[in-house]
Amino acid sequence: MYTIGQISEMFDIPVSTLRYYDREGLFPDLQRCSGIRRFTEKEIEILHVIECLKMSGLEIRDIRQFVRWCSQGNQTYEKRYDLLQKRRAVIEDELEQMKKALDMIRFKCWYYEQAMEDGNEERLNKMLPDKLPEEIQALYDHAHEKSR
Repeated sequence: MYTIGQISEMFDIPVSTLRYYDREGLFPDLQRCSGIRRFTEKEIEILHVIECLKMSGLEIRDIRQFVRWCSQGNQTYEKRYDLLQKRRAVIEDELEQMKKALDMIRFKCWYYEQAMEDGNEERLNKMLPDKLPEEIQALYDHAHEKSR
């Protein structure tokens, strides 16, 4: 068993946040000994899931619902699965948008590196939009793709 302070250090989460999670019902089976919270491996696993769902953009009320479903047993598998599938789709879309942004930044870094070497942008402007070196062209094309 772990104290709230140990969990705070382990996850680099303020004790106040852990107390908030507890008040919000995110640790439904949390044990107390003389009023002191005692975290088990089960709460550690729940905390990993909470942090993941938070990072994915899920709000605390939705995380609370997910934790409730987990406590309700196998009749909620489909609800949990659906929630996670929706989060996965959102994250995959966000990742694709970030990859496009990264490719634009990579292209622009290459572009300005070349412009600094040349002292101007004349040669580069003649290459745009479809006469760039192959690797750079791929970055440019991906960054300029329309979003779905």
